[in-house]
Amino acid sequence: MPTLEERYVVDKDGNRLGVVLDMEEYRKLLEELEELDAIRSFDRAKASGEKPIPLEEALSEIERHKK
Repeated sequence: MPTLEERYVVDKDGNRLGVVLDMEEYRKLLEELEELDAIRSFDRAKASGEKPIPLEEALSEIERHKK
């Protein structure tokens, strides 16, 4: 992971309240979090032991439940 320049928002006593990130760094962190979430979802699905179903069938089921 690239090294981030640490910049903080502090209160009058110097306590850290927040972090300031460049937009590029922020977007990269969001992308990495989304990828990690996808990996964890895949791992949970695989560990569940349930039988996989075709994508079209899954999408049809989702559409039925939305109505």
